[in-house]
Amino acid sequence: MSEFLKVVTERRSANKFIKGEQIPRKDFEAIFENLSQAPSCYNLQHAHYYVGESPEVIEKLYQAAYRQYKVTTASAVIIVTGDLDAYKKAPDIYESSKFLNIIDEEEYDDMLSAIFSLYENGGEPFQRDEAIRNASLSAMLFMLLAKDLEWDTCPMIYFDFDKTREIFDIPENEIPILMITMGKMDKTSFRVRGYRKPPKEYVVYK
Repeated sequence: MSEFLKVVTERRSANKFIKGEQIPRKDFEAIFENLSQAPSCYNLQHAHYYVGESPEVIEKLYQAAYRQYKVTTASAVIIVTGDLDAYKKAPDIYESSKFLNIIDEEEYDDMLSAIFSLYENGGEPFQRDEAIRNASLSAMLFMLLAKDLEWDTCPMIYFDFDKTREIFDIPENEIPILMITMGKMDKTSFRVRGYRKPPKEYVVYK
């Protein structure tokens, strides 16, 4: 089994963590450095991360998550957001490509035209869907990178978005997508992995 496949198969959603395990800042820095490789539409990099580490912030997030026990035992609680205005930052993102002669002026103008046309013609529903899609892709890679450093995670959607927005002062153009609890899994809560559909039940070839 390859190292990558080992990470994929061993990643589990932890329902309980060992309280008091501290995540070194260097581990977060390594995760976020590599996370920059996550795919995103037109390289717009919609995802933003807010990391709660202090007991005070984790307690607030515990309340915002309707007092789910896994939150209060986690070493860190991360809020992943998607930027509704990501496409508006395209000029800055592509300016560096133009400066490095990866693209010329005409290609730069064509790229910006295509991006703005796609997002503005799609309107708010498309912009919201894109924020969710791209932030979700990033969040999955975050969890795999965490597992590669032997940290366990659990993605969560049952939390008060407005409260988390207040806790981190999240700007209005970013929408909370996921809460991710992170730490060392308490193995007393470990369960055998549930039924997984065989490929024939979810794959269609034509």
